Amino acid sequence: MLTVPGAEIYYEVRGSGRPLLLLNGGDGDAAMFGPLATLLADTYTVITFDPRGNSRSRLTGPPGPQCIEGLGQDAHLLLGAVAGDEPAYVFGTSYGGMVGMDLLSRHPGQVRALVAHEPFVIDLLPDADRWHAFFQEVCEQYEREGLGPALRTFTGAIGVDVPPEPAESLPQPVREMLARVLGNMDVCLKYELRSFVRFRPDVAALRAARFTLVAGGEGPRTLLHRTTQVLAEGVGTEVVDFPGGHVGFLTHPADFAAALRGTFEG
Repeated sequence: MLTVPGAEIYYEVRGSGRPLLLLNGGDGDAAMFGPLATLLADTYTVITFDPRGNSRSRLTGPPGPQCIEGLGQDAHLLLGAVAGDEPAYVFGTSYGGMVGMDLLSRHPGQVRALVAHEPFVIDLLPDADRWHAFFQEVCEQYEREGLGPALRTFTGAIGVDVPPEPAESLPQPVREMLARVLGNMDVCLKYELRSFVRFRPDVAALRAARFTLVAGGEGPRTLLHRTTQVLAEGVGTEVVDFPGGHVGFLTHPADFAAALRGTFEG
């Protein structure tokens, strides 16, 4: 555990070598990176953690709206505690890609290279106002009808799958992870979604850095493919296809690890 202002952060460290920080999306936790982190631990010191307020990282103050910059500060403090002054490779998916961008812009000396996978940079879209209104409606539906209906509305509109239920047929660690992820949706819809999607990255900082934008190359095109492409156009770079879809790091860990290693070392 790492004590930071307003929270106690649960983290895990695997392997040895240059530090590599893996940053999850809004409802994920360190366990979702377990297979990927294990594969990369032969080359890197892999650092994973549960975002504040999610899973095993508890808030130490009253709950309230969270922001990408707050998670970026947590990542900064965690890297300082684990890696010291050595810069890290950073991979972030969805919200985690945005956290990585904030870390890069405010603490560039800590980031050797950043790979952002399908970042949810809604505020860059030309129809951002429509999406902000939609996310407000989803959060209000959650308050009225509960998680199931709101989650189906949300995932259906952005084009990703609803997280599976923690069925008894699954191994216990997987069931526990899925239960935590579903529990984290409460935090997401109450305190994260509406504020996180207001984040606007520092494009100049991204242009000056080793920065790669990637997206799942398999399955249907989603809203996250669109946000990734809009950011790529702003930065002046291309989008690289990675294995799998939005959670390709979990469904295709071996291929994803190879692609990530090749991007960092290429």
